Amino acid sequence: MAGPAHSLRPADVLGRVTLVTGKEEFLNERTVSAVREAVRGHDPEAEFSDTTASELSLARLGEMAAPSLFSATRCVVVRALENLPEESIEGILGYCQDPVDDVALVLVHGGGQKGSGVLTKLRKLPTVVDSRSGELKASEFPSFVAAEVRRYGATMDNEAALFLVQAVGQDLRSLSAAAHQLTSDFPGEALDVEKVKLYFGGRAEAKSFAVADAAFWGRREAALEELRWALDAGTAPVLVTSAFAGGARGLARYTSSPRGMREADLAREVGVPPWKLRTIRDQSRGWSEAGIARAIRAVARADADIKGAASDASYTLERLVLTITGLRDPR
Repeated sequence: MAGPAHSLRPADVLGRVTLVTGKEEFLNERTVSAVREAVRGHDPEAEFSDTTASELSLARLGEMAAPSLFSATRCVVVRALENLPEESIEGILGYCQDPVDDVALVLVHGGGQKGSGVLTKLRKLPTVVDSRSGELKASEFPSFVAAEVRRYGATMDNEAALFLVQAVGQDLRSLSAAAHQLTSDFPGEALDVEKVKLYFGGRAEAKSFAVADAAFWGRREAALEELRWALDAGTAPVLVTSAFAGGARGLARYTSSPRGMREADLAREVGVPPWKLRTIRDQSRGWSEAGIARAIRAVARADADIKGAASDASYTLERLVLTITGLRDPR
């Protein structure tokens, strides 16, 4: 995987364009966060804006990049670059050739062929920093887990990392949350398989996915019951929101995927194993695109509440279950 490290200097991003590409949304978002932190470290009063490429014109970019009364330093994030309107391409390329000194522009492309011509042109510019997140192979997930544990100041042997992947699955957000949970309770320690089993030997994370699955099926009472059981068993609330995020992403990717693909190809496109694809296919029959979009926003709000300790975790998760089950069409 090419691209910037977790820690960036202001000089790496200000007056530059960070191009973030790939299907691993978790890794893409980490790069976006690293750029924001670099800007915030340079200027605590910096202003931040976030938009989608479909809404972007050169005039709009000019407005977002212009200094305000409060700060000249800006961080502008443009998502879904693959949807950049044809009439905006030349203007954006022109800006990227000579970016504003006090602005960090981040362009996020979700992978795939759409918009690849723009990526090719951007990568030729000396002002563009290229950050690509390749999809991980099955053999690479234990290394990812070990790196996450090191990121949080501890170490983990290969056996423990492999066990954690087998228990939690291959969702990067869930694996990172699990690594954070372990290192919080064993700060600075060497994590072996016995320590991992204390938390995940009973497949506590499977309880999280049971809650999310029931909710996305619209089974309100079952989801609430699974949630109470999961929390009583010590499942970390962040794993529950992670499971909901994975469920919402799976539905979104499935509904936007081209029809007529072979099941194995479609599973790869959606980012789930074939057995999970069948569940998502059945669940999707009760979801509209608008409902999925609202579900994604609800999950993001709940995740932010829990991580920010803005409210009681169990109340936040119960509200999330009620929201998700209410959004599904009961047809």
